[in-house]
Amino acid sequence: MSDSAQRVSLTDIFLAFAMIGLTGFGGGMAIVALVERTCVREKGWITSEEFLHGLAFGQILGPFSLNVCTFTGHHLRGIRGGIIAAIGFILPSFLLVSLLSWIYFTYHKLPQLQAALKGTNPVIIGLIVVVAIDMGRKQIKGGVGVLMALAAFGASVFLKLNAAWILLGAALWSLANSYIRRRLS
Repeated sequence: MSDSAQRVSLTDIFLAFAMIGLTGFGGGMAIVALVERTCVREKGWITSEEFLHGLAFGQILGPFSLNVCTFTGHHLRGIRGGIIAAIGFILPSFLLVSLLSWIYFTYHKLPQLQAALKGTNPVIIGLIVVVAIDMGRKQIKGGVGVLMALAAFGASVFLKLNAAWILLGAALWSLANSYIRRRLS
């Protein structure tokens, strides 16, 4: 843990992730965009590279937006930080979905609510694109990096491969490439 990470209080972690949970509409990548903006760019709690590692781990293990929050909290304050970040992230959604479910099932369909939620879809896509471009500019370096990013994109979109297989392939390729470079030098 870095010195700056040790100074982040559990209360600050809870409040930051509660705000992300409260304002994070649109699911997975939209949440990831908010976590990246809050924890990497605004607060500087975690580096862009560390965030990408957490995102990679989160892709393997299920609900990756929650996993990214937990990873970040753990990076900042260990197990307690991870638990606090997860609770802070989940609590607003749990309370809001419980309330909206009650309203929905009590008053049937609310056309105003459905219209409001439909209107957020383009914004969510915009947030995802902005984060992808920003992270790509910082992390994709050189021709090999561009080719790997395009190959991952193609494998996901056209071959419909699971993210875990793509990440495993990238890790194996990187290990083999590193081994070959060491042997040649």
